[in-house]
Amino acid sequence: MSSDTKGEGVGVITDWAGGYVKRHPLASLTTVGDQFVLGVRTVQYFLLDLFSGRFQWQEFIRQGAFMAGTAVLPTVLVALPIGVTLSIQFALLAGQVGATSLAGAASGLAVIRQAASLTAAILMAAAVGSAITADLGSRTMREETDAMEVMGVSVIRRLVVPRFAAAIMIGVALTGVVCFVGFLASYLFNVYFQNGAPGSFVATFASFATTGDMIVALVKAVIFGAIVAVVSCQKGLATQGGPTGVANSVNAAVVESILLLMVVNVAISQLYIMMFPRVGL
Repeated sequence: MSSDTKGEGVGVITDWAGGYVKRHPLASLTTVGDQFVLGVRTVQYFLLDLFSGRFQWQEFIRQGAFMAGTAVLPTVLVALPIGVTLSIQFALLAGQVGATSLAGAASGLAVIRQAASLTAAILMAAAVGSAITADLGSRTMREETDAMEVMGVSVIRRLVVPRFAAAIMIGVALTGVVCFVGFLASYLFNVYFQNGAPGSFVATFASFATTGDMIVALVKAVIFGAIVAVVSCQKGLATQGGPTGVANSVNAAVVESILLLMVVNVAISQLYIMMFPRVGL
């Protein structure tokens, strides 16, 4: 092999390595920075507009209605099998340790503590987040966002803030829906298919459940809704490359939102357990 061929091979490898660093690690850092800046500015403008009377209430109501119509039915359909699956698994585990009376309470607590907020957030990311990214990505491709900035209209205030507020509101509402549907599914399945006692189910659930569990679930819902909104809006506003770029942005927004939600859920749950340990029923 000649020295020229070896030099060309080394050059190709060097170019590939440099391009990989630019495409992945540096691009990831840039994306995280853009999302952090967008999140801070969104919260800032949200508070300023809310107290100054400049908040886009009409856009907020429109986006809230759209998000609810998009995510409520899929969330209910997902919450039902989750409640039943948890009831089956906890019934098997409780039967092995001889605590069958606690099976219903354990499944109900699992829905409230973990499944409700996370299920609602994942459905938000899949149904609502993809729609937000596609909408803003299409606007970016049509140069509507550039035209708004030229006319002195803030894209964050006009487009991002109403979607941010609507996503938080719908996230909290969906968490409540999942709590109710999941608990109801666990109760009905335990009573009518596993021959459980209704009074035992309710009594043990009331003994185990606390107000703090529901508060943590709602706090998670607020944080998860904000994460979905910020990630989806940033991906939509950073879209490049025409229709293909819009599709890539939608895919990236859904994947990144779900991964980030999983990590944040673990962090919040562990932090809550460390700060408020359970010492008894």
